[in-house]
Amino acid sequence: MSDFFHSVTLDKDKCKGCINCIKRCPTEAIRVRDGKADIITERCIDCGECIRVCPHHAKKAITDPLSSIEQYAYKIALTAPSLFGQFNNIDDPDLVFSALKRIGFDEVFDVSRAAELVSDATRRLLEAGNLRRPVISSACPAVLRLIRVRFPSLINRVLQLVAPMELSARMAKDAAVAAGHRREEVGCIFLTPCPAKVTAMRMPIGSAKSEVDAAVAVKDIYPLMVNAMKQGESAEPPQSGRIGLGWAESGGEAAGLLSTDSYLAADGIENVISVLEDLEDNKYPHLEFVELDACPGGCVGGVLQVENPYIAKTKIKTLRRYMPVSINHLSESIPPEMHWDVDLEYTPVMELGKTTQESFEKYAELDEILKKLPDLDCGSCGAPTCETFAEDVVRGAAALGDCVVLMRKKMEAIMSAAGLGEEPKRDSYQKWRAR
Repeated sequence: MSDFFHSVTLDKDKCKGCINCIKRCPTEAIRVRDGKADIITERCIDCGECIRVCPHHAKKAITDPLSSIEQYAYKIALTAPSLFGQFNNIDDPDLVFSALKRIGFDEVFDVSRAAELVSDATRRLLEAGNLRRPVISSACPAVLRLIRVRFPSLINRVLQLVAPMELSARMAKDAAVAAGHRREEVGCIFLTPCPAKVTAMRMPIGSAKSEVDAAVAVKDIYPLMVNAMKQGESAEPPQSGRIGLGWAESGGEAAGLLSTDSYLAADGIENVISVLEDLEDNKYPHLEFVELDACPGGCVGGVLQVENPYIAKTKIKTLRRYMPVSINHLSESIPPEMHWDVDLEYTPVMELGKTTQESFEKYAELDEILKKLPDLDCGSCGAPTCETFAEDVVRGAAALGDCVVLMRKKMEAIMSAAGLGEEPKRDSYQKWRAR
């Protein structure tokens, strides 16, 4: 358990034991036991879907407080493209940059800059023709973790380029050092729209270590930024164009490739799973590129945002209208810092056994248990489906008697054998009606 960090956590005091979360978790990582939800750490991918659907706000994300920037002598804010869709009446991103400097940051690095470079690098790799088609974007950390635990056969299709957030931190720190600052005194703070990116900072995929030092939720810094925007005009130079800002919403990354329109873009974790299942079945052999976002609408739909994602998309579309296509380009070959230095590896947390033989034996046991279950997927046992409940029984995490339907049938059989079945109930009812 100590090998895992998760931004998504549970507040047991607020949990009422309902089954909303277990039904929506894409990796079946939640159970309800003893009236409270419990997150299976090794299965969680920090997509934030349970935060989105919990009616009691019992799921929450661990993020860093804004005060964490004070431990750095030189503070750099990393702004995600989706951030610009959170505010009303802004016609230029420089208003956001200036506001962040007013609330304590020394520099602002727009992640859209790195996004444009990743688009350029992806375009070059696709044109080189050495990647297995269709290529799957590596931008969404929740999707990468989903592939790692549920779709291992697709790992070799994932684009091995670091996400714009990570590339931004590397570029920002390099520039700060070049300007005379000591690297250990520079702090890169990402303003995050979702919990998956917090986890990507603490336990990165594709990198041995992240250069992002802290992640502050957009919803936490938003009130301060709104107030700072009222304090005066700004004169910050633009940092990116339409391609970079387009990464804020689903389809923006794929459209930014320019060199091909043979792509698929899907958002929302259920749609993502459906596409990944189809990719496993090789249903899209003609596609060049697949962009997948765990959040509905893309990053604008992150659970740590404040604005309705559809409104945010409209604001970003207005903002992009008068921008150049792109400002940032790779001058030569793709630099080493854009490539992964750690491979994505299958994490067999869904397997029942440690060896092939043990797995066969346990799956045979699971099949026998499934034959006894009602196949209702009611969730009353605390597991999302009868099959996952059977898995829990095989693993020793549940007992067959935890199935409410089986227990009811057993009690009815006992009552019937004792002469307390349906007939005595009907006689009692008739006597009550006659009174």
